[in-house]
Amino acid sequence: MRTEEARPIRLEDYRPPDWLVETVELDVLLDPTASRIRAALTLRPNNNGSAPAPLVLNGDALNLRGLKLDGAVLPQEQFVATPDRLTIAQPPQRRFRLEIETVVDPSANTQLSGLYRSGAIYCTQCEAEGFRRITYFPDRPDVMAVYTTRVEADKAEAPVLLANGNPVAAGDVPGTTRHFAVWHDPFPKPSYLFALVGGKLACVEDRFRTMSGREVTLRVYVEPGKERRCLYAMDSLKRAMRWDETAFGREYDLDIFMIVAVSDFNMGAMENKGLNVFNDKYILASPETATDNDFERIEAIVAHEYFHNWTGNRITCRDWFQLCLKEGLTVFRDQEFSADQRSRAVERISDVRSLRAHQFVEDAGPLAHPVRPAVYREINNFYTATVYEKGAEVVRMLQVLLGPENFRKGMDLYFSRHDGEAATVDQFVQCFADASRIDLGQFMLWYSQAGTPEVVATGSYDGGGKTYRLEVAQRIPATPGQSDKQPMVIPLGVGLVGRDGRDLPLKLSDGRVIERGVLTLTKPAETFVFADVGEPPVPSLNRGFSAPIKLSTNLSAGDLRFLAAHDADPFNRWQALQTLATRLLVDNTAALGTNRAPRQDPGLLDGLGATLADGALEPAFVALALTLPGEADIAREIGHEVDPDAVFAARTELRARIGEHLAGPLFDHYRRLSESRPYRPDAADAGRRALRNTCLDLLVATRRADTISLAARQYQAADNMTDRMAALATLSLCDVPERTAALEDFYNRYADDPLIVDKWLTLQATIPEPATLERVKALTQHRAFSFANPNRVRALIHAFALANQKEFNRADGAGYDFIVDIVLALDRKNPQLAARLVSALKTWRMLEPMRRARAQAALQRVAAASSRSVDVDDIVHRALAEG
Repeated sequence: MRTEEARPIRLEDYRPPDWLVETVELDVLLDPTASRIRAALTLRPNNNGSAPAPLVLNGDALNLRGLKLDGAVLPQEQFVATPDRLTIAQPPQRRFRLEIETVVDPSANTQLSGLYRSGAIYCTQCEAEGFRRITYFPDRPDVMAVYTTRVEADKAEAPVLLANGNPVAAGDVPGTTRHFAVWHDPFPKPSYLFALVGGKLACVEDRFRTMSGREVTLRVYVEPGKERRCLYAMDSLKRAMRWDETAFGREYDLDIFMIVAVSDFNMGAMENKGLNVFNDKYILASPETATDNDFERIEAIVAHEYFHNWTGNRITCRDWFQLCLKEGLTVFRDQEFSADQRSRAVERISDVRSLRAHQFVEDAGPLAHPVRPAVYREINNFYTATVYEKGAEVVRMLQVLLGPENFRKGMDLYFSRHDGEAATVDQFVQCFADASRIDLGQFMLWYSQAGTPEVVATGSYDGGGKTYRLEVAQRIPATPGQSDKQPMVIPLGVGLVGRDGRDLPLKLSDGRVIERGVLTLTKPAETFVFADVGEPPVPSLNRGFSAPIKLSTNLSAGDLRFLAAHDADPFNRWQALQTLATRLLVDNTAALGTNRAPRQDPGLLDGLGATLADGALEPAFVALALTLPGEADIAREIGHEVDPDAVFAARTELRARIGEHLAGPLFDHYRRLSESRPYRPDAADAGRRALRNTCLDLLVATRRADTISLAARQYQAADNMTDRMAALATLSLCDVPERTAALEDFYNRYADDPLIVDKWLTLQATIPEPATLERVKALTQHRAFSFANPNRVRALIHAFALANQKEFNRADGAGYDFIVDIVLALDRKNPQLAARLVSALKTWRMLEPMRRARAQAALQRVAAASSRSVDVDDIVHRALAEG
């Protein structure tokens, strides 16, 4: 854990590799404590006539046992080997074969990077730089090779042996209790996509016929006894494969596609070619064990990892600065898949809520960085909301700007032009410019400028001239390392809504018709004058959240209520209610700090009631409309001097007021949606449950005894995990005997299922009351908890830090101190997990002075620690940096 090695790596310093690897032949002999890896690399120089270069291969804590060049043992004086590097100063300046033998200890690998053990299962995780923990290699994305992998293990310990590609051979090792399997992947790939798995695994198998008529074998491997719980994942995979053929023309290319679910995993899942490795929480599901949200996440993540086969695997990223090229693009693709599988309006709202809750916060703090960063110290810390979620929004803006037809042409050109290559963001965007014949030079600023653009729109109506004037200005706030920003290309979806709720024609005074209802902003300030507007309209701006911006308008509360009732764009109909609620919550948070009485907004309550009563709306949409902005949303809107206690109090008071004002309709909807019907995880039924449980939550917010009894009855009578968890979550907010009884009963019911116990841990970590911190500390000693398992840590510790704004941000700083203690202990074993946990302090500058000082002191305590990983040091260094 030497932080002095964390030298900045800069995009401008990129240079092609000196050596390329054509083929990799791996022979992996699995053993719990001494796995032996024999790697045979066929290398060739990539000097293009330049001076001969030494061969430098990456390593990480490796133990070299043997080295041969073209079959002959390489003399000791001709190479230098350290645990982190293998250097041959004068290699042959021609194609040659290098054989490397290393030994690693999978059981001692607590970092869960490289080759490690998850329980009794051997597993690998090589993204971003884990392959160098297995063997010495030029471990960078632009070195792509064809892999053949032989895996050998004791047959009783690991009867299933898997690797990338297609199976080509298998058998017993004569005279031993061991066996082997050989896999060949014909498609060149970077080392980060390598994978192998070995262990006792059960398998669910299916078939898929591609659009060209090829039959592909599909397998999902899980722990024995859990086969029934992976059926939904298999169904999601088949739907994703068909959708990718239809929506993007992408057909699967191997003979077999495999998913393996493991219980110890730093990430959600990994798209290794033909062998996806998943955190088991994103595979295992049944009505009794998983919520609707779990089913939705499984569907989306299975699709995401499958879609990587083309956007990430067949075309990978040239270097890690281009990470958004595979991740942002693939997030966009999985969002589109979910929108088509479920509800486009609900999916869009959900995606934007997540973007604002995570990426907007990132953009506004010390960890802000461009979608394509120009520099990094530790690449694991750039698997961020900016790269993923904002990266997806940038791709979506291309679709909005160019239109669906030109967007598809650009994607088709990208696939045909760069198949089999390690590409860049510039090459990706150039495909759209070439396909549409539109200059996208200014658009590239979305990849290089950090920060969320702030757009101010002011409208005015001229009845005499029958025109509507819309003045729009944009600014991009300063972010670390970027003080001066250039104006962005911003596609602004727009509608002018008439008194009857219908959209008015969009024609500018110069005669131009606004195509697809999208204005394109390119300057710091612009004015658009609409002609032939026969009545004062209400503008509906940034429809569908056409650009990831913060929008301010001069719309009145009456205008917003009108849009909430009539806007043809469902996103903006939801946004209108959110804006009304946010304005009220910000005002009332400030009022609590000055002892003023909270402001009332009967219009908001009436608008929520009207939405609840509108039978034409999807239940899932209504549920989202009734859900107030979260505490983090309110804090982000306030921006500075935030008092989390006041934010919590304002939001709690408004929830109670909504529950009281709408008690009758809420009860009516709850009862109407409570009829017994078989559980199905589809969008329609999930939406009905979402609305029913939202009604219950608002009723219980009143703290009336009859509503608490209602929640307790639902908990006991529930026949599915969605309804049981919803009732328990609602009860957890009330310090009543019913809560204690339900939490105890829940654990007793599910004590043997770690993934369900994770839900129990999270609920207790997120109770917004002073006793929670001591409760969380006590739970770290519970037999169900383990610091060695990332899922347990995320369920308890991470949930406390991220989802319990009130108690994590305690005025006495005890929440910060607790998290820092955990970070310092975890950093010695799992730096990636520790770095993600310390990131919870990234918003410290937004807090009021007393909390701000204590959060800063907590970060400084980490910075002063004598031994820190590169991962943690990078986060703390940036969080504390000025400017």
